[in-house]
Formats: sequence, structure tokens, C-alpha cells
Amino acid sequence: MSGASAAPSLSLARARLLQLAAQGLLRSVRRRAGRADVVAAIGRMGLLQIDTIHVVARSPYLVLHSRLGDYPMAWLDEALADGKLAETWAHEACLVCAADLPWHRAWRAQRENRWAHKHAARMHREQRRGMDDLLAGIRASGPVRAADFVREQGAATSGWWEWKPEKRWLEAWFALGELMVLRRERFQRVYELSERVLARLDPPPDPTVAGLPAAALRRRFILDSVRALGVAPAAWIADYHRLKPRVGAAELAPLLATGELLPVTVQGWTAPGYVHRDHAGLLEQALGGRLRATHTALLSPFDPLVWDRARLRAMFDFDYSLECYTPAARRRYGYFVLPILHCGQLVGRLRRQGTSG
Repeated sequence: MSGASAAPSLSLARARLLQLAAQGLLRSVRRRAGRADVVAAIGRMGLLQIDTIHVVARSPYLVLHSRLGDYPMAWLDEALADGKLAETWAHEACLVCAADLPWHRAWRAQRENRWAHKHAARMHREQRRGMDDLLAGIRASGPVRAADFVREQGAATSGWWEWKPEKRWLEAWFALGELMVLRRERFQRVYELSERVLARLDPPPDPTVAGLPAAALRRRFILDSVRALGVAPAAWIADYHRLKPRVGAAELAPLLATGELLPVTVQGWTAPGYVHRDHAGLLEQALGGRLRATHTALLSPFDPLVWDRARLRAMFDFDYSLECYTPAARRRYGYFVLPILHCGQLVGRLRRQGTSG
């Protein structure tokens, strides 16, 4: 299939199955997961969003459970500590495979308008002495946690934005790229100088990526996003890695010409769809009606399948929002609700008892 030939046509139902297959959510788990499956699942998704909300389980562990079934949650922490994964800013704060990290670090200059980077840069301008002293201390003494610093007596402790100064500085240096997460201890970040963490990555960082122009980096993230989504119109692509400006058909035309992207039409879509060439086999199966959904899982609110609410409505006709940030009187379903995936459909919502208010 090439950009010059007529694009094949998928029904929306078959496009949905293709997306589920790309995300690892199509078929029931047939064997017990192994350690390597944790990293492989993150590689398939491209990234794994981190969030601190702890209901049922913290989101990264829940996203993996929806794909792998029962597995020791410590495997995720061990993969980070062993350098097979790394934390970085991507869609939001995310875990990515070690091989992908250089691309995210090289793209950091393009994220200067993101709130985390703007806030970190402003903090360094305004609190340079404290931040520089903190960094020098880590250089001299080694990795630290925010918990290693004592809060001043009488300081407020009621909210995320009332962090003690050292916690804010650690997060700022992480956003600016000078610190990375060496490991987590009971989900608390252990911060270390980036060069020391990078030296532990498996595989080691590709040094050539840092010198690539922004256009080449953006091209890589566009292709990775389409691969992770299975099938997508141009309008859905930018959100996956939070690219700016938005991706348009003109930008994708060269990728069609080289065969890196395959064109499709999806019934009911007013814009062309795109499939990564790595999924050419899945596309053929979808066209032939040979994809079958057999999987049932609870999905995290921060699952890649769910986080773009407009995409979710278009693909699954499912209206969903995370209402823990919504005033209780305005909630429709509850404080924390998990979408239920069953055999290719989002069939309902599960609310944990006691979280309606």
C-alpha cells in the first residue's frame, strides 16, 4: 500500500480492534507475565504516565495489570532501578524505555513552554542559590529523596503546592534535566545527577540523537505516536507526546510517500486515517475481519487508551472524565471511576466503594 494507491477502508469497529491490538488490549492474557514483559509493554505504548493518585493501585501498576494480568508490581520499580526504564517529561511525567530516553532529552528544548519547564526555569531564576547548593550537595554526597530534608517547624503541609523548598528544587532540576530518578522507594523518587543515571541505562544512550535537528525528533515522535495508537487521523497524533504545533495532513504526506505510514479511511471519519508500517500485518487482519477482542480489563484514568477524552468518544462512544478534581456536588459517577473494557467495547464504569464524595 502506498500513498498513491486507493486507501483501504475500515469500519469503525475494525479500527477500534486495530487500536486495541496496538495497545496490547485486544486478547486475553494466555500466560503468566515475565519481567521482560513489563518493559515490552511500555515499549509498545511508547510511554507510561505516572500519577500520584492511589486508589485501587497507583496508575502505572494498574495500566500494566490491564495488559499483563497479575504480575509482581516490584518488577516495574526494579526495571527503573536497573536502568531499563527512565522517568522523563513526555505526555506528562512518564516512564519510557531506556532506548527512547535520548529522544526525549533531545526534545527538551522544544518543551520550554510546558508548565513544568516554565515553572522550573522561573524558580531557578528566583531561587538560584538554594537550587545550586542542592545540586552541589548531590554531586558531593550522592542521591537523595525529598524525605531526606526536614520541613521547617510550623510550615504548612496541606497540599502539593506547599512542598518544602528542597522538594520544589528537586522537581525543578528534574524538569530542567540536571537530575533524573535513579529509583523509587515506596513510590518516592530518589534523585541523582543525570550523568550518573545515564551511565547506568541499558542499553546505553545513543549519543548521535542529541545532535539531530528538531524536525527529525518531531518526525520520530509522530511515527511513535501513530504506532502506539494503531490507527489515527492527524488530529489525534500531537497529544500523545504533547507536540506543538498540531500535526496536519501536509506534514504526514512525506511519511506516506516513504511508506512509513499507510493510509486508510475509517467509516464515519471525515479525515484520512494513518497506520504505522510496523502494523501492516495487523491492518491486513483488521481488513479481513480476523481481529477478535477477547480481553476484559479495568483501565486507569491515565491509560493511553483513555487519556484523550475526545479520541475516546470518537472511537468507543464512551464519555469519561476523572472526577476527583470535580466538586462533589457536580460529580456524575464518583470520585474515582475506572472504565471497564470487555471484548472490544467500553461497557461501563467501576466505582470503588467509598469514593463517591
